[in-house]
Amino acid sequence: MQETKQETTLNRSLGFWSALSLVVGTVIGSGIFFKQSSVLDSAGSPSAALLAWLLGGLITLTAGLTIAEVGAQMPHTGGLYVYMEQIYGKLWGFLSGWMQIAVYGPAIIASIGAYLGILLVGFFNLSSGWQAPLSIGVIVLIGILNMFENRWGAAFQIATTLGKLLPIAAIIIFGLFFGNQNAFGQSLHTISQSTGSFGVAVLATLFAYDGWILVANLGGEIKNPQKLLPQAIILGISLVLIAYTLVSYGILHFVPAATIHKLGQQTTLYFAQAAFGTIGGRLLNIGIIISMVGCLNGKIMTFPRIVYAMAHQNQLPFAKQLSFLHKKSHEPIVATIAILVYASIMILFFNPDRLSDLCIFTVYCFYVATFVGVFLLRKRNPASARPFSTPGFPVTPLIAILGALFVIISEIGSDLSGVLISLVIVAIGVPIYYWKRRQNATR
Repeated sequence: MQETKQETTLNRSLGFWSALSLVVGTVIGSGIFFKQSSVLDSAGSPSAALLAWLLGGLITLTAGLTIAEVGAQMPHTGGLYVYMEQIYGKLWGFLSGWMQIAVYGPAIIASIGAYLGILLVGFFNLSSGWQAPLSIGVIVLIGILNMFENRWGAAFQIATTLGKLLPIAAIIIFGLFFGNQNAFGQSLHTISQSTGSFGVAVLATLFAYDGWILVANLGGEIKNPQKLLPQAIILGISLVLIAYTLVSYGILHFVPAATIHKLGQQTTLYFAQAAFGTIGGRLLNIGIIISMVGCLNGKIMTFPRIVYAMAHQNQLPFAKQLSFLHKKSHEPIVATIAILVYASIMILFFNPDRLSDLCIFTVYCFYVATFVGVFLLRKRNPASARPFSTPGFPVTPLIAILGALFVIISEIGSDLSGVLISLVIVAIGVPIYYWKRRQNATR
């Protein structure tokens, strides 16, 4: 496949460790620290909760193995947007990109930024009035960092990824070797009466695992992407799977099941204080803050690439401005500013968590379409055109498809109104696509 023009203007300077840190860094945010109780309650037992984390990771791994085959054949900037366009045509490519930049990407950045603001206010004992300024200030600072050459953002991603692994390692080691409660041997009547189910528990873990595909947005900036992109995706997801499973096991081994159920989102904080004393809570907060900052950096580094890729093909309003690259840094600074402004508005006026929830359904619709695309590509392209082949084909992509369909069906059953809103958001992109198409045809 021939390279597009956009790869001639972006620097292919990101190596394996940068790509790997992006996968790990954009997945590990706050989910593993705050989802323990909800997964336990929904699963119905500690053993089932641990199995839910493991199964969610395995489903995500099959998705990564499938996307790795697609991405190796299309190592261009834009990720999912490029995959959908080249498999299904320009309209579907546009809609996948539109969905990500219209709400999904900015809402995720806004929600993480808003939660980080809450943590910073509590950590420094400030008034709640500082929450929004701190949230916006942090995403602006990270955005400025990513306006320099991409090696700076990548280096920061590596540093924050290493930093977030420290509290994870502490939880795993202390829970495994010093825990004596062993929640696995306990029976909790209140948990068995939970209104959730094992499927809901797996769904919660899948959301916690989401974000790994964003590294594909930088396919045009990764050295030897046909080789390094599959390696980074597969190894990154595998590391997260192991970390999530061990953290959950460590907490269940140290904290009684009834206590986890009672504490809810405060379970991990309780663990830190019980394990390391009163200072443990503050140390954990520092670890979570680093985790959130790293997660923000990965998303601010990747989402503007979708804006750039679409604007570069004149598919968006103000395409000339949004496709601008700084002459020295070769970074899409206008696209980055646009995403930051949009996310800041969401922090000030909207509930970004709700907005991101609305888009989960749509994201997984495009996920499942891309997973199906691996079968279509095998029919179109000879084996020699595949730099990477999905192990266990066709079973592996079929598991990925079933996992994505599970998310879609679960969302329809639990939030039909949200699903309809998501579809309306995507539909708004259709007239924009045809308007730009007519505009381009007259030039």
